[in-house]
Amino acid sequence: MNRINSTLDALKAGGKKALITFVTAGDPNLETTEKLVLKMFESGADIIEIGVPFSDPIAEGKTIQAASLRSLSTGKTNLISIFEMVRKLRAATDKPMLLMMYINTIFRFGTEKFFTLCKESGIDGVIVPDLPYEERNEILPHAKANDIIAISMVTPASDERISAIASRAEGFLYCVSSNGVTGTRTSFSTDFDSFFAKIKKSCKIPAMVGFGISSPEQARKMSGYCDGVIVGSAIVKIIEKYGADSVEKVGEFTSSLKKAMN
Repeated sequence: MNRINSTLDALKAGGKKALITFVTAGDPNLETTEKLVLKMFESGADIIEIGVPFSDPIAEGKTIQAASLRSLSTGKTNLISIFEMVRKLRAATDKPMLLMMYINTIFRFGTEKFFTLCKESGIDGVIVPDLPYEERNEILPHAKANDIIAISMVTPASDERISAIASRAEGFLYCVSSNGVTGTRTSFSTDFDSFFAKIKKSCKIPAMVGFGISSPEQARKMSGYCDGVIVGSAIVKIIEKYGADSVEKVGEFTSSLKKAMN
């Protein structure tokens, strides 16, 4: 069984909410990213998304855009170096890790080669925010052949497409809290009761909400609607501020999120 499924099954059996955290690979460097991943797992993260930096990350707000640029500016972050880092991490943890990336990066690298290396290095899933649901077969056969889960996403604007996407999703359904890009938010305009009512009619797997969750209080509130939360920009902001000295700070923040949710 894929590590994503086994982890989420165990959390459900224990009546616990899932915490998924995000970090941009290579920001400020790959050595620090490796330490951050292990520290977040140690501090309560159940699944971690590792962002593959991209020069034009259209789904990202300013915070993660800046992290991508910082990473790329080192000249040392690419898919090969990221896979090497994941192999090192696999020697230290058996918890689920995903890559969050853009479809052009996969195409340029080679789709078959990419998913083969995902399996070999120990990646469990991929999130490709700019791949339309209708074009998922561009990667799905390669993902399935390597037991890599391609995570599906829905937004409040998905509307009538929610049923089709949610009913076919695997691993977990990524529920985007607000229309627009990533980034911390002080409030949300989405009617979450209505949004998740639509999702739960068709979704048979855990549903996670992400985009904008930036505090333990928000994490607690948002996890009340679904099976867990995804936190990215708030963590990247800590890394932006403290750089290579951010590991303990990120660990403390991760722990505060997990405690608030459970």
